Amino acid sequence: MSSSGNSRERRPQKRNNSPTNKKNNNNRSSKNQNSKGSSSVDRRRRERESEPKIDRRRREPYDAGPSSWGGVARRGAGWLEVTERIESPERNRNTSYARPEPTYEEKKKTQEKVRYEAGAAIDRAKKRTHRSAVVKRSLLPEGPRRLPDAETSLLRLLGNKDGRRAFKRLLDASQAFEQERFLEARKILIPLERQAPGVAEILEMSGLTLYRLGRWREAAKKLEKFREVSGGTDQNPVLADCYRALEWWVDVEELWEELREASPSGALVTEGRIVTAGALADQGRIPAAINLLERGWRFPKRAKEYHLRRAYTLADLYERSGTIPKARDLFVWIQHQDKKYGDIASRVQALQ
Repeated sequence: MSSSGNSRERRPQKRNNSPTNKKNNNNRSSKNQNSKGSSSVDRRRRERESEPKIDRRRREPYDAGPSSWGGVARRGAGWLEVTERIESPERNRNTSYARPEPTYEEKKKTQEKVRYEAGAAIDRAKKRTHRSAVVKRSLLPEGPRRLPDAETSLLRLLGNKDGRRAFKRLLDASQAFEQERFLEARKILIPLERQAPGVAEILEMSGLTLYRLGRWREAAKKLEKFREVSGGTDQNPVLADCYRALEWWVDVEELWEELREASPSGALVTEGRIVTAGALADQGRIPAAINLLERGWRFPKRAKEYHLRRAYTLADLYERSGTIPKARDLFVWIQHQDKKYGDIASRVQALQ
């Protein structure tokens, strides 16, 4: 029995490692892997389908930022703006510490504060400009330079024929200026400036014409050049008035000091004094302007044009400062000297 029982026991079967079996095993494992991979792919596909669809294509609302940015950066900036626009109302509603909408009074105070700060910034910028806008000019000689007249200068520079023609054109420009045809005078002077840029008379006439046309910067450049060439202060009052229009106060003061020290004539010094006083008044320094015009003032026995101009400017400053009696006395004196002087009749009548 024992022998027969032993013979019936199952013996372990040997594994068949033939190439055919190996191939079959590999096919089974690949099928199992494919089934697992396909299930994960299907799961991810189902998850994506369940998510809300968002259109991320480039459209107009999603395009933001400057053109110098790349396409990716512009689309990202646009998408951020759209997301913020969509989410910010809900976020504000859900946030317990959301800032309340400002009231009308709060908005008004904010606007007033912004206007005040902007005005202060503009004032500071203007002050810096006035301090820094100082023209670097050389010192004048002890006296004006002795220069040949315009005809001689043009003949030496351009020759006999062209020099005479240029001198005739300069006379035409001077006549147009006297008749207040300033644009015509300017057209005549432009080619003369190219032909003879260093002739003092051409520089002077060009500067005065530009001044009468209200082109302050160009006029100042021409008159500064005339000052250097001539070595005199004949046009310092007009040059200072250009800088007064530009609000370059330091240049006005420097030219006035230069004119006062040179003291070429009573008329020129008075013109410079009037311009400087006007510049002080423009800055709100009316007491200083009055002091400048009062200095050395006396009623002349024979009044000239520049006396009347000085008295009129001083009377106007008296009226602006509230010193009515002095203003009235000066206006009445001017009226006695010249009844048709400007608007003197209405000024006297207004202060009676």
